[in-house]
Amino acid sequence: MKADIEIAQAARLEPVDRIAERAGIPPAALEPYGRHKAKIALDWINALPPREGARLILMTAISPTPAGEGKTTTSIGLGDALARIGKRTMICLREPSMGPVFGMKGGATGGGYAQVVPMEDINLHFTGDFAAIALAHNLLSALLDNHIHHGNALGIDVRRITWPRVVDVNDRALREVTIGMGGPANGYPRQDRFDIVVASEVMAILCLASNFADLKQRLGDIVVGYTASQQPVTARDLQGDGAMAALLRDAVKPNLVQTLEGTPALIHGGPFANIAHGCSSVIATSAGMKLADYVITEAGFGADLGAEKFLDIKCRESGLRPHCAVIVATIRALKYHGGASLDSLSREDLVSLKAGLPNLLRHVSNLSEAFGLRCVVAVNHRTHDTDAEVALLGEQLAALDTPVVVAQHWAKGGEGAVDLAHAVVAAADAARPLQLLYEDELPLWEKINVIARRIYRAAQVVADKKVRNRIEQLQAAGYGHLPVCVAKTQSSFSGDPSVRGAPEGHILTVREVRLAAGARFVVMVCGEIMTMPGLPAVPAAHAISVTDDGRITGLS
Repeated sequence: MKADIEIAQAARLEPVDRIAERAGIPPAALEPYGRHKAKIALDWINALPPREGARLILMTAISPTPAGEGKTTTSIGLGDALARIGKRTMICLREPSMGPVFGMKGGATGGGYAQVVPMEDINLHFTGDFAAIALAHNLLSALLDNHIHHGNALGIDVRRITWPRVVDVNDRALREVTIGMGGPANGYPRQDRFDIVVASEVMAILCLASNFADLKQRLGDIVVGYTASQQPVTARDLQGDGAMAALLRDAVKPNLVQTLEGTPALIHGGPFANIAHGCSSVIATSAGMKLADYVITEAGFGADLGAEKFLDIKCRESGLRPHCAVIVATIRALKYHGGASLDSLSREDLVSLKAGLPNLLRHVSNLSEAFGLRCVVAVNHRTHDTDAEVALLGEQLAALDTPVVVAQHWAKGGEGAVDLAHAVVAAADAARPLQLLYEDELPLWEKINVIARRIYRAAQVVADKKVRNRIEQLQAAGYGHLPVCVAKTQSSFSGDPSVRGAPEGHILTVREVRLAAGARFVVMVCGEIMTMPGLPAVPAAHAISVTDDGRITGLS
């Protein structure tokens, strides 16, 4: 079969104004970026009335493995399948970060015959949203150090600065840096760091804001550091929120593209799914709910880390409510969770497949019991799946009160996911009210305990005295009503990425607490989480190039 980029480049794309017309977007609300992508005017979106009967479908997955699950590919295949059966559909996805594109992961626009296009544009620069977010973030960093250099009227304690700098490249050399060297003219020397752009609080803010006024309010609320008496200093105190909002004027508008089959897709924002909530923007999802009858959107990573944040942070903040959830799995990934080695996954292995099923069952149980969501399991079919493995999966899940559908969208596009589309329509039509995991009034320490016990199945949450004191300080300072955003490995229910399957009874250790006052959540870091990834020994960048006639090659 052809490579993903070859399939994408061979496709005949429709002009973006025709895609907009199909989605019900008038020319006056469209801001084209070339022939095949455009932004949608925010004032037009905000003026739209709610669409009666619109259904929101949450796409999530089992715990991620090196074998791959194909959640984005399945989201796109399902969207195309819903369109094929006559449903007015919108797909809402995150924008890819260029760090992983040039690092280990590669692109994030789907695969095979279930892709959003133009694939190269979406993966590389797109409409400049990430550049605008980086500029807004780093402007605040510059204003902060400039304020200190010119007298520090706010009394900022340089030992208590919490605002780093960002860049959208994986560069481990920037994890810890010293700035302000070279004498008094260059400011005060201090230790600093760079995060990747998707880990920026500005990214999280843009994706949780409901409109431009909300965006400006949240930017002003960002806490950049503390005084010697531990009073917070905000972006508003530094008078940086207005200029930051100006830089984000266009980035806050959602981006319209299409799938290979011409289904409209809004691709907007991309918070880091480890350190932040990992979902596309509230503005894009809300726009989809005003324009389409079925809206498909993703949560980051597996259901434990991604869907929990989608529901307890994004839904809590926005009022959005999914009508059902689709949990994506592959037979390869289930065999990996059952103990199979990575190099053996292409061989038939019924023993490992059966042993890996508890991971899938745990995610189904969490979403249906803890949140009250109806679920559909989508088995993303791969070339090496055998008839015996597919049959065993069906037998083992037959007693599950959840539809299980094998989908072949990677090879067949929307046609290969029609059965999945019918199952999703039935589940969404039988939607139950969403139950959030905890109430706003619950103290922060109790919130992390609820998440750990009910979602991660941990026996205990522990933290040292310094961390517990920080949690108590935030509680006393009036931040106790905020939701908790857990930062941990995506590879396991535990804090140890090497523990596969469905572990329980483990200890979850909170080693650090970070306040994201503008995004309006409290990050609790459990285990070692990198906010600036490094490149692998053989980066994906080595294979990427451009031909003499300007055609991108090697992007996967």
